[in-house]
Parts: sequence; structure tokens; C-alpha cells
Amino acid sequence: MIYRTIRTTLSQGGMEEGEARAIALLLLEKVCGMSTAEALSGSEKGDGHEAELKEMAERIVRGEPVQYVLGEADFCGLRLSVEPGVLIPRCETEELVEWAAESFEPAGAGRVLDIGTGSGCIAIALARRLPGVQVEAWDVSEKALQIARHNALTNEAAVAFRQVDVLKEDGSDGPLFDMIVSNPPYICEEEAKEMEANVLEHEPGLALFVPDSDPLLFYHRIAALGLRMLTEEGLLFFEINRRFGQETVLMLQGMGYREVELRKDLYGNDRMVKAIKG
Repeated sequence: MIYRTIRTTLSQGGMEEGEARAIALLLLEKVCGMSTAEALSGSEKGDGHEAELKEMAERIVRGEPVQYVLGEADFCGLRLSVEPGVLIPRCETEELVEWAAESFEPAGAGRVLDIGTGSGCIAIALARRLPGVQVEAWDVSEKALQIARHNALTNEAAVAFRQVDVLKEDGSDGPLFDMIVSNPPYICEEEAKEMEANVLEHEPGLALFVPDSDPLLFYHRIAALGLRMLTEEGLLFFEINRRFGQETVLMLQGMGYREVELRKDLYGNDRMVKAIKG
């Protein structure tokens, strides 16, 4: 039966049995629409998909992330297309979206900016959570923006996407925003040796790494833009490198932001910062 074939391929490739079982069931669900009961009972729904499923399992064994193999990832209840041009959305980023959405209470309709949008996950999730709010999203990569636009369309989210290099943008031309949210590159180059091979070999380094000499490069730049581009009492939200939580807080306080708050993620790591312009 096809379930056993996929599971065996994954297990023989070095995957632990429990993970192999879960991924085999996921592949059958996504490709064939099979429930767990149908997969375990040898449903005929898998007929005709054997070669495709075996190839997908072999790609996963070679280290390709499951989300890239499937071409999609789940995020905040949404289904997003992903491929090597964008980062795979993480559950920690879902926590950032939840915090931002529950904190946002603009005086009027409100405007939100997502900087470094990648797959569009943050911008699209906020557009769906905050009806009536105008959401704009930036990325330096045209490939990422193509994927993000597709995701916004398929998830029926109104987001205005722009190709912007945040390191060169001066923030002097354009509307003010009530909230800026960003999950920018924050992994130091020296940390690469500690990372899993499937991340290093497949996910875009442009969206991952910052120079060891300037780990807060993007945070400082985006915070400086926020001083120009946020309304008074405007909110700034960051996902951060857990190594630099206190440094990020002190930087924002030194730039004049107030009520700077550092939060941990579900794993207990410093991961998110909120600040208010004022």
C-alpha cells in the first residue's frame, strides 16, 4: 500500500519512525485528499499517484523542506504558496501577528506596513484579521513579491505590494502608518554553523542573514523609518533574534520609543518586541 511505501522510503532515509509516519500521512492528505483512516486502510485514492509521492518522499529525504516539496505552508489558518524564493513561515511569526492584531486600535480605518514581507504571510494575515485597514507590504525581492501577490489573491486579502530596499528608503515620501510590523533578516553569519542543513541549502540567505558586525542593522533602520513614517502613538512590532532581545529594547528606547515591551515565544525564547512612537 502506498502509505507503507512512503513511510518506508522516509524511514530508510534516516527519518525517525514517528516523523516518517506523520509526513507520509501529510503527503497523502495533500496530494490525494486522503484521511488518516483512508491512508492506513489502503484507500484507492492513492492509485495513480505512487510515482509522484515516492519522488516527493525522496526529495524530503535529501533534505528539501516539506513545505517546498508540497509548495505550500499553513499560517494563521491560511494556506500560502511557498518556494525557495521566500522563507517558510514559522509558528513564532504567527505569535507576532496575533500580538499585533490584538494591539491595533486606530482612530480611523488605519494603515499598516509590513516590511520584508516574503511570502506575504504577515501582511495577508493582518489584512484578513483587520477588515477595513489598508495594508501595504515591502520586499526587496521581486521573486518574493510575485509569490506574495499570488498568496494575497488566493486568500482574498487586499494588500498593496511594493519593491523597496529598506536600507535605501528614506521614508520621506508617502503616507503615515498607524503600525509597522517586520520580521527582517536577523541571523548572524556566525550562527550559520549551528543551523540545519535543509534551511541553509534551500531557504534564501537574503531573508536570513545579517553581518556579525551589525546584528541590529535592519532593526535600527526600520525603527528610524518608523520615526518618520508612523503616526503619533503609532505601533512598531519586530520579530527578533533571541540573542539580542535586551539590545533591541535599549536601542528602541534610545531612539525615543516608549513602552518598549519584550515577549518570549512559545519555546521560551525572547522573540518579539513592541514599541510606541511618542
